[in-house]
Amino acid sequence: MATTPALHDALLDFTSRENWDKFFALRGDGDSFEWYAEWPQIKAPLLSLLLGEEGTEILVPGCGSSSLSEQLYDLGFRRITNVDFSRIIVADMLRRHARVRPQMRWRVMDMTNMQFPDGSFDFILDKGGLDALMEPEVGTKLGMKYLDEAKRVLKSGGKFACFTLAESHVLDLLLSEFRFGWDMTIQAIASEPSSKSAFQTFMLVMVKGKMGVVHTIKSLVDQSAEYCNMQQANAVIHALQNENKIRESHNSGVDILFSLRDLQLGAIGDLKVIVPGRRRQLILGEQGSSLYCYKAVLMDAKNQNETFVYHCGVFIVPKARAQEWLFASEEGQWLVVESAKAARLIMVFLDSRHASADIDVVKKDLSPLVMDLEPEYPEETDPMPFMMASDGVKQRDILQEVTSEITGPMVVEDVLYENVDGDQSCMSEKMFRRLIFKRSSGLVQSEALLIRESPSDETDSKTKNSSASSKKKSQKKGLTGSKDSLRVDHSYLGSSYHSSIICGLSLVASALSAAASSGERVSTTIVGLGAGSLPMFLHGCLPHLNIEVVELDPMMEEVATKYFGFSMDEQLKVHLGDGIKFIEENAHSEPNGKDSDAVRILIVDVDSSDLSSGLSCPPANFVEDAFLMSAKKFLSAGGLLIINLVARSSAVREMVISRLKAVRRV
Repeated sequence: MATTPALHDALLDFTSRENWDKFFALRGDGDSFEWYAEWPQIKAPLLSLLLGEEGTEILVPGCGSSSLSEQLYDLGFRRITNVDFSRIIVADMLRRHARVRPQMRWRVMDMTNMQFPDGSFDFILDKGGLDALMEPEVGTKLGMKYLDEAKRVLKSGGKFACFTLAESHVLDLLLSEFRFGWDMTIQAIASEPSSKSAFQTFMLVMVKGKMGVVHTIKSLVDQSAEYCNMQQANAVIHALQNENKIRESHNSGVDILFSLRDLQLGAIGDLKVIVPGRRRQLILGEQGSSLYCYKAVLMDAKNQNETFVYHCGVFIVPKARAQEWLFASEEGQWLVVESAKAARLIMVFLDSRHASADIDVVKKDLSPLVMDLEPEYPEETDPMPFMMASDGVKQRDILQEVTSEITGPMVVEDVLYENVDGDQSCMSEKMFRRLIFKRSSGLVQSEALLIRESPSDETDSKTKNSSASSKKKSQKKGLTGSKDSLRVDHSYLGSSYHSSIICGLSLVASALSAAASSGERVSTTIVGLGAGSLPMFLHGCLPHLNIEVVELDPMMEEVATKYFGFSMDEQLKVHLGDGIKFIEENAHSEPNGKDSDAVRILIVDVDSSDLSSGLSCPPANFVEDAFLMSAKKFLSAGGLLIINLVARSSAVREMVISRLKAVRRV
């Protein structure tokens, strides 16, 4: 039905009570209104669901002024409860139906917060209500609240029929929210022959079943049939195919990585009940609801007859220890559960995403997330305890604490880990030197392996650095052995993201090989020096690279040289200055070296001091279109751009990737 301009303006926001009141006031009394799916088209499929069940308790949320309820009432379905949050429309509908349909009930009520007991209704009939709540600008919050309420007030075995245009954001929510424990069917509603509607209406029916059971969706939407909007119908068919693949994977026995929402929806059964020996992997947190995301494992102790100290506990595993057998293997994890003396243990694994986070911030962030995983235990009143494995550092020796006007306070320290790659035999020999930026709550910016020099190297080193050696001799107390005999091993990459950067060079492997064979120099620019580990590694492994490092902070060069063995020569130089300006100013210059035909490489390895943008690396201006265009001009044909991208937000990460793709196409 068409609307006037005034009515259209009244409904600029479908989620606003005030707008609906204004809309119904403008329409006046006594006239029904259908957004889509008129009674003649939905009568047959709807009655097939209600056949022989005239005594069914029916709920119609967001009833508006639709004639749907009166049509059903006149066919013998008398136990119908209609709710709407507009007092104007409920008052109008009462006036219209109180005498002629006295058993029909009307309530002024928000359908996202209904005042009905659990399991009050046999049948819920939604005709456009969910669609109205799912304004793209609002997101899924209201839609999820409404569906939670609908599922709560529906009896076991009850049916939820939803008439919808099945736009992608609405359909995605329905498919995921009714994935576990619901039997779902979908069909297209036939259009009236004279109708010129641009949209196809669909009816989804969900039957409330056993929690945790996953059914494939029964679809009556035929790809070969004719619909008023074939593009819309094909999108629905494609979404159903993808959803059924997900559901089949849940039934395949594969170890699925669940979301917290999956568990709240009953993916593994009732979370309030402990199931001995149950173990499930999950992701905790998401954008908008928490600062970070966490990989976790929920484990219910195998022997529930034991005496437990805690009915539920959280065990945090730091990144440095996440690969140890005790925490990485299922067998080891059960040992942790046993030693923790908890009936249920939630193991949370920290990784590079949490490197800048203070542990108290992590605990505060996790607290509301793990509350939904706590089993029901009436006698327990104490808060859920947080336990933690140590960071794996057995011994620590701080060499230097300095403060830069640009980078802020920094710490250089030598550490001895309790365990390195699970190799217990060489623990006393594995020492690392770390550079920590305190501005990011203890971010380990660089980590380098320390090795002992051979006697001849040690003699040369002492001759060249006698003053430094004298100073260090007074600090011998600390890590095992004398520091005089230790040096950084530049053939070892201590940071995993550096390994990823090196892997990226495989994209130009043939060009690098050709340059090495012909004696050409490959111009390589690295923005961000850090401790110098990456340029020194590249310099040693790929001597035909001409490496120029651009570093904003002069103190970084001092720290890298003094503590991490960084040194320059003809093929490795440092330019002190702004990395973005450097790339812009050299965007049209020829590569360094005697040949300009070789491939050019640009690596951006800079951390951000401002985390408000959602980016930990690089700073936001390094992924703006202006810099990316300069980087493209800076690179020769076939050149390679590598960016160390660390984004907490998946939306920010996707945005950066989209920009990179767009610039590449230009």
